[in-house]
Amino acid sequence: MKERLVTVFGGSGFIGRYIVEQLAREGAQVRVAVRRPNEALFLKPLGDLGQIKLMAANLKNEPSVRRAVRGADAVINLVGILFNSGGQTFEALQAEGAGLVARVAAEEGVKNMVHMSALGATHASDSRYARTKAMGEDAVLAAFPTATILRPSVVIGPEDGFYNRFAKLVKLLPVLPIPGADTKFQPVYVDDVAKAAVMASHGGLTSGDRAFEGKTFELGGPRVMSLRALLEDMMDRIGTRRPIIRVPWGLAMLQATFLQMLPNPPLTRDQVTLLRSDNVVSEGALGFEAFGIKPTGIAGVLPRYSQQYRPKGQFKAS
Repeated sequence: MKERLVTVFGGSGFIGRYIVEQLAREGAQVRVAVRRPNEALFLKPLGDLGQIKLMAANLKNEPSVRRAVRGADAVINLVGILFNSGGQTFEALQAEGAGLVARVAAEEGVKNMVHMSALGATHASDSRYARTKAMGEDAVLAAFPTATILRPSVVIGPEDGFYNRFAKLVKLLPVLPIPGADTKFQPVYVDDVAKAAVMASHGGLTSGDRAFEGKTFELGGPRVMSLRALLEDMMDRIGTRRPIIRVPWGLAMLQATFLQMLPNPPLTRDQVTLLRSDNVVSEGALGFEAFGIKPTGIAGVLPRYSQQYRPKGQFKAS
């Protein structure tokens, strides 16, 4: 019996490494398509010898995308960015690039496709990030109508860019100046998102069951919390308290105007715009229950990597 081959675009990212590991664990051959394969070598030990193969691919280059897709049974597209950088723009990657992957996958006869979007993806948003995520969803479904769309809230885990960034700021600053302190989030554990993506890449729960095809799933954790509450909880866990200062939206936009000029900006105007809207699962939306997954709460995740920020590390009493 032929081993299943799955191509994962953006597999070297935060969510990607968990998906690649789970695919390898279930016995699939995994083709990881990334712009710089040499920076994804850490993935190879996650599987058996030769099970995980790295391939150069760029969503702005159709021949490279086609090479990565050819012969695959399933394709998972995880490519996304938080800010524009040169030619790596929201429109080029999250909208046009997503559509290209879907079109090529359909032309190459791929059976199943999973596209990673985000909560808040809508054409009505003032945020370019959210609008291009919505454009990407439309482009994917137009080219590959049976594709599965996953929309996670903020994703957390040991390598995340959410808690780790704020924990570092807590160690550096006497106060935390935060825009959108009352904005609500529904943090979701990266391993739960990976499980859903891998299950969706099969097209259904059992042979002949196409439960996931052509559907959109919103993935959130078990608790909805304001940004302020999330940060206070995090500070309690690392044993360091800082006052949270609410930054007015106008001032946050002004700060972001200058910060977004940095090579790796800590805040952009588009991100400030995103913070003006809650990031929670919509009422009545399909979610983890369709996958039979009980989402993991913050209490089961943060202790695994918050200890590094405690004054005495793992030797500090909880």
